[in-house]
Amino acid sequence: MNIRRFIYIFSLLCTLHIGVKAQQFDDYFDGRTLRLDYIFGGDSVNQLIFFEQAYVMPEWAGRKDRLAEKFLNGNGQITVREHGTDHVIYVNTFSTLFQEWQSTDEAKMVRKAFESSYLVPFPKHPIDVTVTLTDVHQQVSAELTHTINPADILIRPIGENGIPFQYILRSGDITSCVDIAIIAEGYTAAETDKFYNDCQRAVDAIFSHEPFASLKNRFNVIGVAAPSTDSGPCIPHSNQWKRSAVNSHYDTFYTDRYLTTSSMHRVYDVLSGVPFEHIIVLVNSDTYGGGGIYNQITLSTSDHPTFKPVLVHEFGHSYGGLGDEYDYGDEMAAMYPKDTEPWEPNLTTLVDFNNKWADLVPSQTPIPTPLADIPNFRQAKTAKEWKRINDATQIVGVFEGGGYQKKGVYRPAQECRMKINEVNEFCPVCRRALIQITDFYTSH
Repeated sequence: MNIRRFIYIFSLLCTLHIGVKAQQFDDYFDGRTLRLDYIFGGDSVNQLIFFEQAYVMPEWAGRKDRLAEKFLNGNGQITVREHGTDHVIYVNTFSTLFQEWQSTDEAKMVRKAFESSYLVPFPKHPIDVTVTLTDVHQQVSAELTHTINPADILIRPIGENGIPFQYILRSGDITSCVDIAIIAEGYTAAETDKFYNDCQRAVDAIFSHEPFASLKNRFNVIGVAAPSTDSGPCIPHSNQWKRSAVNSHYDTFYTDRYLTTSSMHRVYDVLSGVPFEHIIVLVNSDTYGGGGIYNQITLSTSDHPTFKPVLVHEFGHSYGGLGDEYDYGDEMAAMYPKDTEPWEPNLTTLVDFNNKWADLVPSQTPIPTPLADIPNFRQAKTAKEWKRINDATQIVGVFEGGGYQKKGVYRPAQECRMKINEVNEFCPVCRRALIQITDFYTSH
């Protein structure tokens, strides 16, 4: 075959392949968004899932390719099938605050309910939606399947809600970029300018770190200036209770610094007129705190001195599904059982290490990898010394201690952005995971 004919046939096949993928989305979905609200409830042993309400929003901002694929397992999954068949037409994975709560002492004494909301493409024809939650062994622990008929008159249409918003970063169309919404929390209407300035600081923080700096042209960021009646968030341990946009508070699970919101339906109400895939709640506070849950939400304060590293760390959780690489001794040993490989890309129990970062470990590196004798960052007197210390912490190995456990769980680097605030960069394993998930969302 001559080379011109080969190039012609290859180009034709590529065109057909792209056309098939684009047509597949249009075969099943109409370009709008279906919002599905759920209640997850139970205690330390039991999980229950309840469907609450369906909404339709004007635009779909999610991926249009690889619809039936998932990048990470997470602790739960929402799966859309053609009605009455096993044909999967969309899937996404997530984790929840509810499942974290199940590991607390409180969950042994009382049953509680938590809100969750998920976005899927709006279907042209009836679909079956299955929501599953999994346990620490990644076995299904709760499941609900229900049918959505797009002609159902009780699917409530929602659109712009009067809350002002503006682009902080606009790199392209919503269908070709990852769309992040930043919600104002604890900002009064008079503090709107401060909120937008803080949004810019947040964007500068995230995109000053690799790999986000190199991937910046694949992201859009929208600031949503939801007004709060009072300035600042709730701080229960200081008896400060505020009327804020999405009801965030410190002392989640009675941990002072754990800043979250359980009002996920309210979060989605605030965003009803905004094209988004990922959510950051920027909290107007100088008190240390934050939280990040995979494919659910990031929260971070705006004015604490560690604002930038904390925000980037929490975004690593919610966007990339990265696990915490520090340990609490043996306090939370049940979270990562020794017979199960964690789904987080930067943690391993060595059960299936070959599918983690084995290819990045230099030959002759012992497993587990002993800690190197590296000076503390605070000992660096010059930028050159600091860089030398930082570089030494980034050598890939298999270091014991991670996922809150001192023994049996391993991390890829001695220090990383997912372990301590002093390290500016994500380690090579975390960087690769963030690149891969961004490719998953944006490569066509």
